[in-house]
Amino acid sequence: MTDPLSLLDTLTKQFAARADEYDRSAAFPAADFDDLFATGLHAPTVPPEHGGLGLGPRCGDTYTLWAMTRKIAAADLALARCWEGHANSLLLIDALGTPEQRERWFDGIVHRGHKWVAWSGEPRPLGTTVTRVDGGWKVRGRKGFATSATGADWAILLVDPAGPGGARHAGSDDTVLMLACDLCDSSVRVDNSWWDPVGMRATASHVVEFDDTFIPDANQIGPPGAYLTQHWQAAFLPHYAASFLGAADALADYATNSVLRSGKDDDPYVQHRIGAISVAVESAELWLRHVAALWDAWQVDEARVAGVRARHAVEHLALAVLDNCVRVCGARSLIRPSPVERIMRDLTFYVRHDNDDRLLATVGKAALGREHDVSFGRR
Repeated sequence: MTDPLSLLDTLTKQFAARADEYDRSAAFPAADFDDLFATGLHAPTVPPEHGGLGLGPRCGDTYTLWAMTRKIAAADLALARCWEGHANSLLLIDALGTPEQRERWFDGIVHRGHKWVAWSGEPRPLGTTVTRVDGGWKVRGRKGFATSATGADWAILLVDPAGPGGARHAGSDDTVLMLACDLCDSSVRVDNSWWDPVGMRATASHVVEFDDTFIPDANQIGPPGAYLTQHWQAAFLPHYAASFLGAADALADYATNSVLRSGKDDDPYVQHRIGAISVAVESAELWLRHVAALWDAWQVDEARVAGVRARHAVEHLALAVLDNCVRVCGARSLIRPSPVERIMRDLTFYVRHDNDDRLLATVGKAALGREHDVSFGRR
C-alpha cells in the first residue's frame, strides 16, 4: 500500500483547519477520525493479517507509528491524544487479547471504523468498584480524564477489584484488570459538566459514570495485573513524546515563517532563537528514533528505561521551542486566530499527563541501580 505518512500528508491540512472549532466547542474531532478511516489509516497497530498497518513496538516498525502521531499533533495536539489512545488500545488487544478477541474487535476496527481508548484515571473523589458476578464483572463508579468520551465506541477500563484507584494508584500490581467496555451500554453515562479545561479541550476527556455495568469474562483482556507487571505504560510514554514533538514542529514552522515574512532574519538575537528551536526539534527526533530502534530490536528492558528518558527530555525540548517561538514572534502570536495560542494551551496542559518529577526520579533510580517503576514511577 501507499506509505501511510504520505497518505497522512493529504489529511493534516484538513485537521489543522478544523482544530480551532473543535477547540472552541470542546468537541471530539469526529470528522478527523472519519477521514483516517476512509483513507485506511484507522488501524495503525493492528497486524497486517487482520487488515491493519502493522506498526508499533510489537510489529517491528515503531518509528513510523510515532512519525504519524507527530504529523497529526502538528495539525492538532488534542486530536493526536485521541489517536494515541486509540492506537495504544489496539496494541494492548494485539499483545494480550485472545485469538477470538483479536478477530472480533479488529474486524470492527478495520471494517467499521470502531474507535477505542483506554481509561485508567480515577482522581479523587472519583473512583470505581469492581464486583465479581456470575460470568463476569460489574463496574460501578466514575472515571475522570476519560479521553474521547463522546467519540469512542469501546474503552479498555483499567480497574482494581481491591478498590478505587485505577492503574496509577493501584494497591498491588497483580490485581488490576483490563475490561473492554462497549460504550453503547445503557448503564454508561457521560457527564460533560466537568470538562472545561484551559487546553486539550477537543479530547472530550469528560467524567464517565458506570451504573453496575456488566463486563463479561469474554471481554477481560489478559490476566490480572498484566498491564503493570508487563510494564505496558513504558511503551506508551515515548508515544506521548511524539505528540509533544509534533506540537514543536508546528511552532517551529510558525516561528520560521513569521521571521521570514517580517524580514527579521538578519537580527542575530532572532537567529539565536531560531537556531535553538532547530536544535531542540532535531534532538527530540533523535531521542524518538533511538527508543524506536530499541523496541524494533526487542531490547525491551533498554527500551523501557530509554522511553522514560525520552518522555522527560522531549517535554522540556518542546516547551523550550514554545518559549523561543513566542519570544521571536511576540504577543501577537498569542492572539487568535494564531495557532500558537491554542498550541500553548494544549502543550502546557498535556505535559501534565505524567508527573515529570517522578519520571526524572525513575531515570535517576535506574542509573543508580535502584528498584524503579518504568510505568508510573510509583516507587
